Amino acid sequence: MGNSGSAVKVCTDHQGGINWLSLSPDGQRLLTGSEDGTARLWSTADSQCHGHFQGHESYITFCHLENEAAFTCSADHTIRKWDVVTGQCLAIYRGHTSIVNRILVAKDYLFSGSYDRTARCWSVDKEKQIQEFRGHRNCVLTLAHYSSRDVLEEEEEEEEEERMSRDLLVTGSTDCTVKVWWVSSGRCYQTLLGHTGAVLCLILDAPNRELFSGSTDYTIRTWNIVTGEQLKVFKEHQGSVICLELVNRHLYSGSADRTVKCWLVDTGERIQTYKSHKHSVSTLKYHAGILFTGSGDACARAFNSKSGVLQKIFRGHKFIINCIQIHNELLYTASHDGTLRIWDIRGICKRNKRRLKKERSVQGRSSQKGSLSRLFNNKVGCMVQQENGE
Repeated sequence: MGNSGSAVKVCTDHQGGINWLSLSPDGQRLLTGSEDGTARLWSTADSQCHGHFQGHESYITFCHLENEAAFTCSADHTIRKWDVVTGQCLAIYRGHTSIVNRILVAKDYLFSGSYDRTARCWSVDKEKQIQEFRGHRNCVLTLAHYSSRDVLEEEEEEEEEERMSRDLLVTGSTDCTVKVWWVSSGRCYQTLLGHTGAVLCLILDAPNRELFSGSTDYTIRTWNIVTGEQLKVFKEHQGSVICLELVNRHLYSGSADRTVKCWLVDTGERIQTYKSHKHSVSTLKYHAGILFTGSGDACARAFNSKSGVLQKIFRGHKFIINCIQIHNELLYTASHDGTLRIWDIRGICKRNKRRLKKERSVQGRSSQKGSLSRLFNNKVGCMVQQENGE
């Protein structure tokens, strides 16, 4: 049974629920996007708010933080780019005709998905729409991006020379499909059919040519992103699959059935189920052998990823936890109650490191014993064969 923990800091600056939390690549800042129509910038060094971005005319649905710039998208149909130092709005990207619910920054591109059934590509610096991806029959909920260079073999590169300069966008929609698009032309390269419910989450493993999609049909599906072939269907959840995390060929899936499951990607075997949530699992994050989850029951939890044992419950939020981040052994949880809470997880991390060290030591001794036993048995076998004149 996990013990309860209290937050080391509670940040209450927002006047509405926090919908998303983003950590900068250098780990120095956090960005929160809120129902109050503003975004706030926080320092991970002192946990203070160092920026307040105002300008959206409706609530912020999602946000993304780079080291130099912040990006927010909103129900006001726009995306904005902000200077993290001055707080100045640097660009407004207009073109969507409904709520923009997801953005993704890759290279010099900004991608967006909307309830207007389209995804779009923008030039980050020029404030200009480059491409529109039109073909979904309903809302575009989730995005992923990769380059053809990441997935094609050398011999294929020679045959597909034209493709090499092209990036690809992956979109998941409430129309039950996943689509793959050429960014340069806006043309649909593949439509991945199989789900019978809305596609809520995507995770890409480009080096292994695999895409994972989670859906309201209770399944996770694996696809070959070169051929479009459906490789596996993971079927044990009893509710919508809301979030996914891929670590070392282990796939973690959070669901409305109040559980997280761990799957071996290569075999499709479910090897662990993490229970004790009293509502949907809305977000999850793997860190140093620990699985952290956020739930609709307003609690965050820490599980031993291998054994599934609950190690700690983080209580204090009043509504659903929408997003979590981890940096320098601090856990950050953002909730629809409007607060950002910061928790010290050093104790859990230390205990887990000691446990892992102990397990490796035991495994090492066991392996050594096994080697000696095999050596002894081999010697005995040779002696028996010699005695029998074989």
